[in-house]
Amino acid sequence: MSSYTTDSFFDGKIRVMQARRGYRFSIDAVLLAYHAAPRPGEKILDLGTGCGIIALILASRCADLKIYAVEFQAELAELATANVRQNRLEEIISVLPTDMKLLTRQITSGPFDLIVSNPPFYSSGSGRINPDSQRAIARHEIKADLADVLQTTRRMLRTSGRFVTIFSAERTADLLSQMRNENLEPKMIRLIHSNRESDAKLILVEGIKNGRPGLKVVPPLYIYEETGNYTADVQPMFEL
Repeated sequence: MSSYTTDSFFDGKIRVMQARRGYRFSIDAVLLAYHAAPRPGEKILDLGTGCGIIALILASRCADLKIYAVEFQAELAELATANVRQNRLEEIISVLPTDMKLLTRQITSGPFDLIVSNPPFYSSGSGRINPDSQRAIARHEIKADLADVLQTTRRMLRTSGRFVTIFSAERTADLLSQMRNENLEPKMIRLIHSNRESDAKLILVEGIKNGRPGLKVVPPLYIYEETGNYTADVQPMFEL
């Protein structure tokens, strides 16, 4: 049996190879890609691309982009590169197998218009750490933490550029306070619930570098109906 699977998403428009038992992307990436809403001509940085799914979705929705997808786990960077190739998006997406803290040495073409990141949700000392190293690094702040993501974003984002992220709702205070410390002014937040009866598990946040204060709290997003199907709000997020 192969150690990888190749799956089709978005009505077969995107094909993604992933580790059968290692890290696999979740709906978090789909929600983040939808809310990022890139504009034609933008230069985008995807911090912690994993298998490349967020970059693939963004490039498939808007062809007039240039995306740099950063991933320091070598095996995941190779997967992301293979996924870019099999979806024929090499002209739009460049995968950088490097530590985000070294980016200023590798990218000299100027600041970015949009930076997206689906960072590890859990601090290194909280909860059970998965024995699979790929999953552990993706979920816990073992190799990179929130401060690393935000400091890199501050360095690489142009003034008035956008930063869009999805994070654990229980760490909202950490996220918002650290964003402000890095001059990334929170401008929009959206709480995400599994269903209408559950507490929020995730939060989507958009910030503007050197933006003026003024935070918009948009209506919450519920992922599932009682039937187990996606809600009417979520269904369009799986369309290109």
